[in-house]
Amino acid sequence: MIKKILLVLLFCNICAASAAIFKDIQKPGNFVSEVFANKAPKAKKMWIKGEVKNNIEKILQHPFSVLRLRYWKKGSQCLWIIDEIGKEEAITFGIVVQDNEVLKAKVLTYRETRGFEIIRKAFQDQYHKTSLEKSLKLNKNIDGISGATLSVRAMSKVVRIALYLSTLTTENE
Repeated sequence: MIKKILLVLLFCNICAASAAIFKDIQKPGNFVSEVFANKAPKAKKMWIKGEVKNNIEKILQHPFSVLRLRYWKKGSQCLWIIDEIGKEEAITFGIVVQDNEVLKAKVLTYRETRGFEIIRKAFQDQYHKTSLEKSLKLNKNIDGISGATLSVRAMSKVVRIALYLSTLTTENE
């Protein structure tokens, strides 16, 4: 009986520890500060409506209910923090675009129980220097991860959205 109780407690501790690892990898505010070397510009808002909303929904392949997205822009560098569902839970991504290419793509908060391999730097580095084609597709293939297919798709979609929206900020400023 004592062995069973100890096993249950051990299992609970392991679950709690693994859940803590995959929650907040980096707080969004800390990511913004890091990218802009503690001199972050004031956040701006982009309203998501009309053709912009239609293009985002085309990328996501599902409805997008967000009315506006915050972003930070300094020179040609634009930072987006966007959530997307992996399999069941939202994943928070931080995407930095400079000169219409991804400078940095990072998972900031991971809430799923599987597919956590996308938090690895080696995976995220694949997005570096990626750009968007006119068809709103990425210009290069991203290697998937077995068991993390939906998380990989979510990240690729968010990268595409950040690249697309960044081109709109250039046009409007």
